[in-house]
Amino acid sequence: MFSRFCHPNAAVRLGTMIRNFSVSARNNHRVAVLGASGGIGQPLALLLKESLLITELALYDIVHTLGVAADLSHIETKSKVTGHVGPEQLGECLKGADIVMIPAGQPRKPGMTRDDLFNTNASIVRNLAEACAEHCPEALVGVITNPVNSTVPIVSEIYKKRGVHNSNKIFGVTTLDTVRANTFVAEAKGIDVHKVNVPVIGGHAGITIIPLISQATPAISFPQAEREEITKRIQNAGTEVVEAKAGSGSATLSMAYAAARFTFSLLHGLQGKECITECAYVQSDETEAKYFATPILLGKEGKVRNLGIGKLLDYEFQLLKDALPELTDSIKKGEEFVSSA
Repeated sequence: MFSRFCHPNAAVRLGTMIRNFSVSARNNHRVAVLGASGGIGQPLALLLKESLLITELALYDIVHTLGVAADLSHIETKSKVTGHVGPEQLGECLKGADIVMIPAGQPRKPGMTRDDLFNTNASIVRNLAEACAEHCPEALVGVITNPVNSTVPIVSEIYKKRGVHNSNKIFGVTTLDTVRANTFVAEAKGIDVHKVNVPVIGGHAGITIIPLISQATPAISFPQAEREEITKRIQNAGTEVVEAKAGSGSATLSMAYAAARFTFSLLHGLQGKECITECAYVQSDETEAKYFATPILLGKEGKVRNLGIGKLLDYEFQLLKDALPELTDSIKKGEEFVSSA
């Protein structure tokens, strides 16, 4: 669908994005990772440490950050790594940040839904958003902490309260849904995954995840039963990992990969590289939901253009109808958490 605007982002997958950079563009970006000692934060920081686009990598968490920073600082790449521990050092971590990635929070455990995480993670995201709004209001913010369908509205409402809200700079990182869709579709068809791009719209939980296989690049088709099966696997892939880890964690490594990919896309956009697109959960008027994931064109100010939903199959349109009530409720829950505080 969005190939009519620019080439799908499959051409700038993680491996090439880590090393490629323009000698004429600014390569001294500061990136902060909040929750850097956790299961997502550590591998995400490791992947970011390899990037030549990053000069300063600032890591924050409430424990163990100094050890993570010391470990990463021994790696022979250009970025300087700093560790920041506890709320009193959060402002120092955020000062001058161009991008802030937020994986902080409690991971999902067997039997838990993303909504079960809300009571714990909502307050964590609220406090971090308050700090970002104060210390780096112009930074691009990538929200990874679940439930993303609710935590992105929390960040937005905090920024509105602070008078620094810019919807072009706040993103819910749903890249993992696209990564999974690409992987599962490529495996099912026996084709090179690096040539596959499946846009995923909606939200980032269960039935709100809507893979648009009909809009995949290259053009791909499945019998309806197989289409439904692969769609359900994409929607339930997080649970697949939680159950496979048998209580020891959730999807951390694949999420770190996806978050790094999204961060590199933001960096390339900041540098003015053309045709950088990623699906992301953003403030939107594409549907009745105030926030909705669609392909987004990225640039120097964050979101340049929402590339929209495009034409849907009847089956995909039904998925959209089924998703909207849950998505709308999740958004309202996040907004009310801030308004009632």
